Amino acid sequence: TLPTMKMLLSLIALLSAALLANTAPPTCYSRMLSLSKEIMESFKELQTSKAVDSCVEMLPRLYLDIHNYCVLAKLRDFVAYPRCERVLEVSELKEKARSLYTIMISYCRRDLVFLTDDCSALENPIQPSVIES
Repeated sequence: TLPTMKMLLSLIALLSAALLANTAPPTCYSRMLSLSKEIMESFKELQTSKAVDSCVEMLPRLYLDIHNYCVLAKLRDFVAYPRCERVLEVSELKEKARSLYTIMISYCRRDLVFLTDDCSALENPIQPSVIES
């Protein structure tokens, strides 16, 4: 039973370590990264939804790279876009974009490093399939 007890203790230690790793608070950087991905996924879902208003087709493209300085202007432009106020999904998306902008310019300003200021990269992002081939 001693080997079984050691194995059980090892398993408990491993599960405890995994639990602690999952409960660690997010860093500013990880929060910005996850929120930007969440916004882009919501935008893609909105663009492909059949039940959404036609004004959605006119929304500015929303590719976000938090390492590109131009993302700040991109977020401002998206939030200020005057159309689609009546579409709940767009309002929610604008609120998320506003939150990301606020996080980037105030709470996490010191944690963020801009690697580029290539605004065209946010308009015509390199597709992952192009990179892999």
